[in-house]
Amino acid sequence: MAHHVETTVRVNAPAAKVWETLRDFSSIERFSSKVESSPIVGEVAAGLGTKRICTFYDKSTVVEEIVGYEEGESLDIELSEFSMPLKSMRAQMKVTPVDGATSDASFSMDFVVKYGPVGWLMGALMMKPMMRGITRDILKGLAFHVTTGNTIGSEMPSAAALAAAVG
Repeated sequence: MAHHVETTVRVNAPAAKVWETLRDFSSIERFSSKVESSPIVGEVAAGLGTKRICTFYDKSTVVEEIVGYEEGESLDIELSEFSMPLKSMRAQMKVTPVDGATSDASFSMDFVVKYGPVGWLMGALMMKPMMRGITRDILKGLAFHVTTGNTIGSEMPSAAALAAAVG
């Protein structure tokens, strides 16, 4: 049985500006404090079918592929080749305009943990809260990067710096 996590952050920037960053699929290291690099691999460089390999600061990796794409609105991502004990994981990043100066950025994940009922319990008690925190930090980092142009690096900005970017 799949676990679902969904987080939305109000970004103090227009949806088009947020989408500009998300469209560049190799740019997640600019706004995620966990990802050290995310080069594109394969023949497709943008949109549906684009793949990247995310290398985390702990040197673990995951392959991510865009499996659904709505220009200016959303990316559906399938994750594979991960080191976590997962059978499967899908994610969606979405941008929705609120008004001319603000937008909502959403990040949802559905994942299935290996090991049957024990894995499901581990997913519910440990992985789901962890994934919720990761999605929240990625969205706050996205808001910070979009509003300041600064790259996150391996540490999240201060609460005060994030507050100026997040509505």
